[in-house]
Amino acid sequence: MTDAKKDERLSYEQARAELAGVVERLEAGGTSLEESLALWERGEQLAETCQRWLDGARARIDATRQRAEE
Repeated sequence: MTDAKKDERLSYEQARAELAGVVERLEAGGTSLEESLALWERGEQLAETCQRWLDGARARIDATRQRAEE
């Protein structure tokens, strides 16, 4: 299973927690260039997953507000 497929199953909280771990590892340094690039790429994937969750939540809120105004 690809990371993208796995990421579809992650909750927002899971993706955010993993992203925080990636950021901590990058900030700590001491990794090779190759590992740093892999961490960066993983972080980008996780950030996209989090953004999809947030966009979905915003759409649900907007839809609920719109129905309430009708």
